[in-house]
Amino acid sequence: MIQFHNLYLAYQREASALQNISFSVQRGEFVFLTGPSGAGKTTLLRLIYGALMPTRGQVLIDGQNITRMTASQLPFLRRTIGVVFQDFKLLQNRTVFENVAITLEVQGGGSKADIGKRVMHILRQMGMESKIHLTPQRLSGGEQQRVALARALVNEPKILLADEPTGNLDDVNKQQIMNIFKEANIRGTTVVVATHDRRLIEQAHHRVIRLQNGELIDAGEVHDAQNEQQ
Repeated sequence: MIQFHNLYLAYQREASALQNISFSVQRGEFVFLTGPSGAGKTTLLRLIYGALMPTRGQVLIDGQNITRMTASQLPFLRRTIGVVFQDFKLLQNRTVFENVAITLEVQGGGSKADIGKRVMHILRQMGMESKIHLTPQRLSGGEQQRVALARALVNEPKILLADEPTGNLDDVNKQQIMNIFKEANIRGTTVVVATHDRRLIEQAHHRVIRLQNGELIDAGEVHDAQNEQQ
């Protein structure tokens, strides 16, 4: 599903951000990326959805080498990937409903009525149906995270990427967010979560890929997706 082959990334005038990274993530797997700040977790996520391109090596998504994709091809790849950013990236002048609906509107996700049904369905799953008319600044951190998740999942992506999704949440909200990831994974979505929260990782019992100083320290044990979901 996701493959990195001998991948290097170097920023201009800086040391390499990633060095000789090779590993794969199977379809339907749930994987944690972990390591200290600056290890390369966010950079790897950005490579998966094509926001960055490697200096050398290959990134394959569903067998497609994204390093060879044109600027016009990348948006079609991104339609299959949901992303939850560390700072949420919600539109502050839009309502909860509008923040989620924009994903489908940009992608041509059907009629206005169809989009409305899909948005309300995912917001109910997130427990946010009563807050659809509120703007992000009127929501708690946990509520904003749920909206960001709803936006990432509303188009039923093949892959869900999350960058430190529980960083500023209390234990109750952390568990609720992790349950949402688990449910998406059970439905067949490949989930990749970047985090340095050891407790979260230990409680989840999923494969762990460890990075340090831009290098792959441990690719973890590849789990059978069907067994993982049981």
